Amino acid sequence: MKRILFIDDDFELGELLGSYLNGEGFSLQTAHDAMSGVEKLKEDTFDIVLLDIMLPDMNGFDLLQKIRNEYMMPVIMLTGRSDEIDKVVGLEMGADDYVAKPCQLRELAARIRAILRRTIPAKAARATIASQRIDPTHKIIIGSMSLTPSARSVQIEDSPVQLTSAEYNVLEMLTSNAGALITREQLLEDALGRDPSLDDYVLNVHMSNLRRKLKHCATIKTIRGNGYLLAIPEQTPQQIMHM
Repeated sequence: MKRILFIDDDFELGELLGSYLNGEGFSLQTAHDAMSGVEKLKEDTFDIVLLDIMLPDMNGFDLLQKIRNEYMMPVIMLTGRSDEIDKVVGLEMGADDYVAKPCQLRELAARIRAILRRTIPAKAARATIASQRIDPTHKIIIGSMSLTPSARSVQIEDSPVQLTSAEYNVLEMLTSNAGALITREQLLEDALGRDPSLDDYVLNVHMSNLRRKLKHCATIKTIRGNGYLLAIPEQTPQQIMHM
């Protein structure tokens, strides 16, 4: 059973989500302010966090930053404000997704499942390393950038790059298909678990974040009207290696 931490001061919504998501096979715990959420994160283990922007004791963006600095689990931001800037800021600060309030419960459950499908296999992979069914040293190297799928980690010249779960999913898909066009629809559906027919700026924000974090070590090209591709370094094709 996948464990969810819901951090929001809306008691009524907490009861509604608890009733619905528990019935969908999840286990939901609620914290009604930021500090209670921090304590629960210290005391227990969760698979995903649902975080409201408006909290009584701390800005939700500040708490998101704290979670990103200390924990690896994905975060979905909840916003009751209509300002689209809030959504962009949340994604830029490391949220994996956002859901507008009042939220459709079925949509929220689908978003949670989609994100967990892409993060839990990595946890399972790490758990099976001891049995040698997965090689923990396997890396994909392109130029000065290397990905270690078993740890879902990225390094540039031996320095770690901090990516969100969603950013890593996008980068791994591009890296595994380096030099080939990946459509927006493929990235939205396969990397982000979003309905391609509801395409919005979420993928654009994740791409912007990736380009900023990767700097000049990897070039993600936009093929206007089609999608994206990760450019292969021109010097030597052999720079793409599976080790």
